[in-house]
Amino acid sequence: MYKIIATLLFTLTKLLRKLKTVDKHQIPENESYIVTCNHESMVEIIMLAMSLYPSEIHYMAKQELFKNKLLDRFFKSVNAFPVNRQNPGPSTLKIPVKLLKEGKIVGIFPSGHRHSDAPMKKGAATIAVLSKKKIVPAAYTGPLKFRDVLFGNQKCTIKFGQPINTNTYLDQYNKNDAIEQITLKLESETKALIHSMRT
Repeated sequence: MYKIIATLLFTLTKLLRKLKTVDKHQIPENESYIVTCNHESMVEIIMLAMSLYPSEIHYMAKQELFKNKLLDRFFKSVNAFPVNRQNPGPSTLKIPVKLLKEGKIVGIFPSGHRHSDAPMKKGAATIAVLSKKKIVPAAYTGPLKFRDVLFGNQKCTIKFGQPINTNTYLDQYNKNDAIEQITLKLESETKALIHSMRT
């Protein structure tokens, strides 16, 4: 289902010339990684996926979205997996770590909320440390409503930053401190990406 929907959306965004992808050369080749992005609406979820097409992203999503059987089936068919954001436990981390070890791409929105000024959570850094995989920071600027994407004049832009090498931090710090430092680095890189696109 992911491939079908992604192909249709990619074709549409291509025809409408609505998506601009910047610095895609930052994406690691022939290896799995975590990709993160700022989160203010549902639009950037779609646009991040389109910017990496035809590669597929496996997104972490709040478990409330999976309560209905039909929605559960739909979200899982498009590579989303549920996460208990209120009480994250070891099982929350097992799924993305397993996916990364299988060579998949995992997408995470570290702010955890649709607000650009929300404090960044440590989930992405924790998963990166456990899997020893890189984090590719990305940022989105553009319309926050789909009707504005389709009918407005403003383009959607996804910009990728330099990958954060988890092993570099693990060589310098213990596991907990590495997670803390990676989270701080990711937060500063994301803000820098957003700032560079708005100036």
